[in-house]
Amino acid sequence: MRRRLRITVSGAVQGVGFRPFISRLANELALSGWVRNTGAGVVCEIEGENVQGFAERLRTDAPKRAIIDALEVIEVANRSESGFHIRGSEDAFETDTLIQPDLATCPDCLTEMLDPSNRRYRHPFVNCTQCGPRFSIVERIPYDRANTTMKAFTMCPACNAEYRDPGDRRFHAQPIACPDCGPQVWLANADGERIAERDNALTQIVEALRRGKIVAVKGIGGFHLLARLENALSLRKRKQRGNKPFALMYPDLAAIECDCDVGEQERDLLQSSATPIVLLAKKKGNRIPDSVAPGNPRVGGMLPYSPLHHLLLRDLGEPVVATSGNLSEEPICFENETALRELNGTADCFLLHDRPIRRPVDDSVVTVVAGREMVLRRSRGYAPLPIEVASEGNVLAMGADLKNTVGWLRNGKAFVSQHLGDLGTERSLEAHERSTKDLPNLYPGSAEFVAHDLHPDYFSSRSLPEGSSVGIQHHHAHIVACMAEHGLADGVLGVAFDGTGYGLDGTIWGGEFLLTNIRGFKRVNRLRPFPLPGGEKAVKEPRLTAAGLLHEAGLPPEGLTANEELLLEKGLNCPRTSSAGRLFDGVAALLGLCSRNSFEGEAAMALEFTCVEDSADDFPVPTGRPIDWIPMLRVLLNARQAGVDTGILAARFHRWLVRVIAQVAAETGNKTIVLSGGCFQNRRLLEATIRHLHDDGFSVFWPQRIPPNDGGIALGQAVIAAATMNDERKT
Repeated sequence: MRRRLRITVSGAVQGVGFRPFISRLANELALSGWVRNTGAGVVCEIEGENVQGFAERLRTDAPKRAIIDALEVIEVANRSESGFHIRGSEDAFETDTLIQPDLATCPDCLTEMLDPSNRRYRHPFVNCTQCGPRFSIVERIPYDRANTTMKAFTMCPACNAEYRDPGDRRFHAQPIACPDCGPQVWLANADGERIAERDNALTQIVEALRRGKIVAVKGIGGFHLLARLENALSLRKRKQRGNKPFALMYPDLAAIECDCDVGEQERDLLQSSATPIVLLAKKKGNRIPDSVAPGNPRVGGMLPYSPLHHLLLRDLGEPVVATSGNLSEEPICFENETALRELNGTADCFLLHDRPIRRPVDDSVVTVVAGREMVLRRSRGYAPLPIEVASEGNVLAMGADLKNTVGWLRNGKAFVSQHLGDLGTERSLEAHERSTKDLPNLYPGSAEFVAHDLHPDYFSSRSLPEGSSVGIQHHHAHIVACMAEHGLADGVLGVAFDGTGYGLDGTIWGGEFLLTNIRGFKRVNRLRPFPLPGGEKAVKEPRLTAAGLLHEAGLPPEGLTANEELLLEKGLNCPRTSSAGRLFDGVAALLGLCSRNSFEGEAAMALEFTCVEDSADDFPVPTGRPIDWIPMLRVLLNARQAGVDTGILAARFHRWLVRVIAQVAAETGNKTIVLSGGCFQNRRLLEATIRHLHDDGFSVFWPQRIPPNDGGIALGQAVIAAATMNDERKT
């Protein structure tokens, strides 16, 4: 019996070859009709004898990159038309279609690029419906070539034929191009003068690397600074990076496995379409110089993800340092002119191209903790896929000041922007302002609420866009972000351990136990507060935090100037904090591991990495409120004085925190625990806490798709503000 169905497919179904897939399937089943992109998703009408088989195979045979949220099927009147056609996209100002992240080069395109007989041989912009740029080039929805930065490149006859051939892998591949009609690369010197073009530019940039030069390379979402491993120290000095670890890009998986332990999950992540930086344990006898990740037993490794990077790494035949193309504290450069200006003096030469980048997208960073992937920096390959939440209304979330992201909650989908970095410089604030407009432009709507952090001095809370604004407590946002990604709405015990967050009482919080739901929280316990001599200065100088701990414990502070001692004694410029992150800093300084941070978290990382296991648990765990760390500190100092190994004391401190969390959980009685905040990037702390709580019968949740650090704050802000807004509507 001949029937006609109208099918609407919503989700991340544009930019992955979904319309070509539908066209091929319809032709295979001898069905007539049409398909097109619309604001609601991909819509098609199919007519014939086997429409039911078509509908069933839409889900089972869909392109592997597609994410189908919903599939609506309705019966419509027959039209007795002939043939199946891909129609032009429908303009849509209101749209629920999801934009795909940028996708790593697929095996088919890589094979073509390395085949001397193929017309795309060594073409650094090869792509198809299964790979290539998406989020970094799209200007608006629907995702069609005319709505991307590729609109400036007119397809040659050969590319146009592939684009229109339903049997071709590039059928309606929007960034389609070849050496004759697509973007081109060229090599520029430090003055911006062209010195080589096309493949000759690639050859010369590789030779520059071999000669020890530092090069800037424009990729999919912005610039990398590349250097050989032996030149890592030179790059570190030029970039003024302190001891912050660099990432490494390897030619292939086998090369990574020469230097690092790669488990099955890490292997899958490295080779996924997201190709993030994956934190890996270094092997003994590795070739990685300490200047890449000073004092760190792990290193961030990644594989090439764009055709350009594949060509460079294959030609060079060795790993390179690959760090974001920016100066310290500045956003990543993504425009040629900006890179030539900002990176002059850091890079010796520049590999540029003329495909415009609509929005900068940095590399994502992930790790595997407790057997699961945990995203530490969410950007290329992950953004802007949303988190489904049970919230109504439109909310714009401004995020925090460190590791900033912007959030946009619309129609039950919470979109979190790519990683934007730390705010504070003129360029970073400009990038933040652009991003507050970007997602609402892609997914149009007027913000009914603008959510921001309670901290009165946060840059992200200034110059708020139009709309009713609501301040969200920092640690409440941390916990709710994790709740949102796990679909939790009822009350949980949230453990929020981080560096600093503005508290409801005007003090600095950071070691919090909160009975939490998406509407509010009750602070049921916290670490005992202590003074931070010098305020913000103590964040950069753990020696000052150590002095604050000693002062609070009634012990003489160490290593202070006479003026610093006077200020501490009088309590001047010594804000009090309950921060677990600062407690980590102070203990690290007292153990002689780090007196000054050259990057955020350096002291805490040193404390984690120095741990040596033993079986003793001689640090006393307090009961009651607040959690008194002073008895623990006295035992630690006495043990240090007695000559106990620093690594053993560091491990005991970690176990003490785990036992404290378990003690408070037992006292509270809530069986669902949520762990979040930057301190839970510490693998030792997180895994030990999960094990202990599981053994005690608790259900434990921690961030996985959204970072535990401040990169997740925007999601929590958006969900809390939406709940507030909906409550107000009911009253």
